[in-house]
Amino acid sequence: MEKLFRTSPDLRVIYILVRPKAGQTLQQRVFQILNSKLFEKVKEVCPNVHEKIRAISADLNQNDFAISMQDMQELLSYTDIIFHCAATVRFDDHLRWLDDAIIDEITPKLIGDRPNTYTYTKALGEMVVQQESGKLNLAIIRPSIVGATWQEPFPGWVDNVNGPTGLIVAAGKGFLRSIRATPMAVADLIPADIVVNLTLAVGWYTAVHRPKSTLIYHCTSGNLNPCNWGKMGIQVLATFEKIPLERAFRRPKADFTTNNVTTQYWNAVSHRAPAIIYDFYLRLTGRKPRMTKLMNRLLRTLSMLEYFINRSWEWSTYNTEMLMSKLSPEDQRVFNFDVRQLNWLEYIENYVLGVKKYLLKEDMAGIPEAKQHLKRLRNIHYLFNTALFLIAWRLLIARSQVARNVWFFIVSFCYKFLSYFRASSTLKV
Repeated sequence: MEKLFRTSPDLRVIYILVRPKAGQTLQQRVFQILNSKLFEKVKEVCPNVHEKIRAISADLNQNDFAISMQDMQELLSYTDIIFHCAATVRFDDHLRWLDDAIIDEITPKLIGDRPNTYTYTKALGEMVVQQESGKLNLAIIRPSIVGATWQEPFPGWVDNVNGPTGLIVAAGKGFLRSIRATPMAVADLIPADIVVNLTLAVGWYTAVHRPKSTLIYHCTSGNLNPCNWGKMGIQVLATFEKIPLERAFRRPKADFTTNNVTTQYWNAVSHRAPAIIYDFYLRLTGRKPRMTKLMNRLLRTLSMLEYFINRSWEWSTYNTEMLMSKLSPEDQRVFNFDVRQLNWLEYIENYVLGVKKYLLKEDMAGIPEAKQHLKRLRNIHYLFNTALFLIAWRLLIARSQVARNVWFFIVSFCYKFLSYFRASSTLKV
């Protein structure tokens, strides 16, 4: 919607389906969208943008989307192109047409080799669209893992924690310290503005050229400009060194594990144990414990993502490249979806910066204090490890003669070395 108004300010109206929400009118919900930073540039080229948006009360879970007869007639009379972008982004949603107990039992049989209900229902949706399309001209766009914007309306814009964004936040705050992933697996990330540009270009091509069959466009980066998870992780952590997040739980540091045993070990040592200790501290200080619940939710998310971050796929981009060749040079510039031009290191740095600025709404002026906070966390970490080592060593000395002998040898050696050093210094003088 933002890109349409920015590039085509003469558009008469855009209809959007808005689900009713308690305590808010449709107009208030639209105003909330338009009032975000995302629409700042649009208001410069199209000051009356709010007059060109017609909100229709709808619920996609109901028959005919629960659209009134009057609104339905208006849509049928004045709509030229439809973009259907509504979807759930939860990987573990239930298949809801039966009782939960029955659904839980039959879901594994239904989805088969698919990792979750998300991919299964996506495939079902495409099948229904193609079977029920009749004489309508349709196209299907399959974006891979959608991330922050690359260029438009500005680099790094993101407003949700879906996909890799949640992992970036978890790593930056110090919650995520270990992840089971294959470093060389392709991180098939695609910027949101590339998806938008391709979607609009597909809408134009489908309406004007009217292909005889439903074309499928893969909006992916893996084949044309691959970036692996290892490279992405290194750049994310390097960026957090320069622009850390505020009030981090621990210093940003995340390692890859490649098997279940080491994953379970690090989950216990680096995730669950610190969360339990911190919650114990919160209880002692009279506050409500929350870290264990947060950590369990993070680990659940990681388990759902493991299937995707340990594999690489190859997607045909034939239709996408064909479409690019059909655009004029000017349209290729305005609706650029050529992922080969993307510089991954620059993009990831802007992505992390966007998470800080637009998602977490942290002030850049707070970076020096955030760096000082990380230094304090580092010192606490060193002191804690030193104390833990001394306690363990003391317990070992109390129980083992061999350990006591080793300890006395180390102390004696250090004393003799220092004595020799002092004597050498005296002779030089």
